[in-house]
Amino acid sequence: MRLLSATLLAGAASAAAPPFQQVLGGHQEYVENVAQQGADVFSKLSDQFKHLSGEARQLWEEVSNYFPESMESAPMLSMPKKHTRRPDSHWDYHVSGADVQSVWVEGASGTKEREVDGKLDTYSLRAKKVDPSALGIDPGVKQYSGYLDDNENDKHLFYWFFESRNDPKNDPVVLWLNGGPGCSSLTGLFLELGPSSIGENIKPIYNDYSWNNNASVIFLDQPVNVGYSYSGSSVSDTVAAGKDVYALLTLFFKQFPEYAKQDFHISGESYAGHYIPVMASEILSHKKRNINLKSVLIGNGLTDGLTQYEYYRPMACGDGGYPAVVDEGTCRSMDNSLSRCQSMIESCYNSESPWVCVPASIYCNNAMIGPYQRTGQNVYDVRGKCEDSSNLCYKGMGWVSEYLGQESVRNAVGAEVDGYDSCNFDINRNFLFNGDWFKPYHRLVPGILEQIPVLIYAGDADFICNWLGNQAWSNALEWPGQKEFASKKLEPLKIVNNEHVGKEIGQIKSHGNFTFTRIYGAGHMVPMDQPEAGLEFFNRWIGGEWY
Repeated sequence: MRLLSATLLAGAASAAAPPFQQVLGGHQEYVENVAQQGADVFSKLSDQFKHLSGEARQLWEEVSNYFPESMESAPMLSMPKKHTRRPDSHWDYHVSGADVQSVWVEGASGTKEREVDGKLDTYSLRAKKVDPSALGIDPGVKQYSGYLDDNENDKHLFYWFFESRNDPKNDPVVLWLNGGPGCSSLTGLFLELGPSSIGENIKPIYNDYSWNNNASVIFLDQPVNVGYSYSGSSVSDTVAAGKDVYALLTLFFKQFPEYAKQDFHISGESYAGHYIPVMASEILSHKKRNINLKSVLIGNGLTDGLTQYEYYRPMACGDGGYPAVVDEGTCRSMDNSLSRCQSMIESCYNSESPWVCVPASIYCNNAMIGPYQRTGQNVYDVRGKCEDSSNLCYKGMGWVSEYLGQESVRNAVGAEVDGYDSCNFDINRNFLFNGDWFKPYHRLVPGILEQIPVLIYAGDADFICNWLGNQAWSNALEWPGQKEFASKKLEPLKIVNNEHVGKEIGQIKSHGNFTFTRIYGAGHMVPMDQPEAGLEFFNRWIGGEWY
């Protein structure tokens, strides 16, 4: 599937949803099946529209008049990917969720209870050893790849695990998630924080600043139909994705118990600002679990739109530490649109209805992000133009896609799809049209803070999920430590762990279990733009310095 121009973004949606795409070379029965599903969706929506409240109907019609092209992009289901399931003999390990769920142990009171909680009976896990020498990626480091299968719902999530380069028996394990929604976490692997990057010659390049220097890292392609993952159905909301991740981790640590006793952390960026609060809450809700969750890290995330969207105007107009990108007239226009945008988001927060949340997403993205995007400036970095619109402004993303699309690479890791796309814009649109964009997932963070630490970090040159907005929602979050946290001033963050000791790389503040840090000179993808600074704060965070 070809990539669209960046009208829907890896970090946040822009002005318009893209048109429905046909799968190239898709099986005819798949096409007919999804076409029928699409017709059913239209029929259901039409029926629901008749019963909308007057306020919701007026809201929908108002935004339809403002932005007709956006509203005409109907909520279709994503087309299934062409794939070929490999035989069981291809895999070195198999774990059945039903088997795990059937294990009973004696509890503290002497009663029988399940060893681990959760509904796992439809899930299974496949894994294989990856030969590092076959790909030239991190020779000597143990690697596994495979699929989490939800056999009942035909969902298959791909993951790739890299053991720590340092002390895997004791170093923590980290899950990494890219955003979108709909972008592959293998982009993070090869463009940001993994053991290798991909060069212009489509060959791996060793990364000295990989996050697996001191941690084992799992890169997960989720939700389904992202990257190497595939399904005949679709996921269009964050809550459903969270349950899949709980199942994956439970079965992975069951198969590889040598990694289950270490500390475990969830990290990610962009739309992972939605994913991570839901996933952490799902894990913490299970008292009997084999996942030793110790903290979460959210980088340049979209978490609390009501607070964050106010800061698009100052970031675009020169108040975020970099020169203005838009003119004064555009700044005034964004100011004039803010009140309406916030009112719509607040209505979404109160109802959580797609009929209220979808118009809010389209209106606010057009009014607050659209003016910036129309300048041609990189939405992920205010310091330059978008250099490659077909690959979300970064040529390197195209190199990663070309590398992962090679048959030899797909065979080496056991991928079962016929190709690779870094982002699936059908998924992006489906989440938006399901109303997920402005769901108030930040309300889960206080419950998480009661149990584990949370780090919010932000590269300060990003526009789309900028540091001003992330700092603002962190300060505004209602939790017992809010007053103390919000009143604290940012202090210099300096390197302490290498030959550049004393170099200032950003600012930080922390109180209780909550920490915010601004990273200087980084855009949306901090580990790519500032690899030394990224590894510095990551190592110190997982080492427990600020909590």
